[in-house]
Amino acid sequence: MPMTVLTAAMTLLYPLAIWLGHGQVEPRWLAGLLLLAVATRLPALKLSGVARWSVAGGLVLVGCAIWSNLLLPLKLYPVLVSAALLAGFAWSLTTPMSAVERMARLRGEDFPPPAQAYMRSVTQVWCVFFVINGLIALATALWASEAVWSLYTGIISYALMAILFGAEYLVRMRFKRLHHV
Repeated sequence: MPMTVLTAAMTLLYPLAIWLGHGQVEPRWLAGLLLLAVATRLPALKLSGVARWSVAGGLVLVGCAIWSNLLLPLKLYPVLVSAALLAGFAWSLTTPMSAVERMARLRGEDFPPPAQAYMRSVTQVWCVFFVINGLIALATALWASEAVWSLYTGIISYALMAILFGAEYLVRMRFKRLHHV
């Protein structure tokens, strides 16, 4: 649990820290923040192939930032996170149980086929979100100021996720009412 809180805090604060450090601290030293963010993912390595790929990608970005002393590799981390989540959610669509259903089953519930189909659709919606979010994060990393990049990756993208969660919750309540699930 403490590592999960640290991972969430690092993920949320990372864009702000990069923005505040830009121009004050060399990128090769800011790479330590990314290294810390990657290190918080280490406990998940045994559980998830996505975690292994995201840690490997994060280490590549750390190495590039240290070697080049450029900020761009550090700004690509949110793109990597979206790509890793997309990979995990999309891969689950090739299996009998989607990512959303797998998360829902953590509560020990069993679901009828209509609910399973609904959760598969929700997983597809999240895949679309991760594609769009990753592309916007990439565009801001490549072509926007550090302030715009930080605003999008540190605030707007999380607000969009919250809106999607909220909208899905409302749709799910309606679905349950209509299908008596």
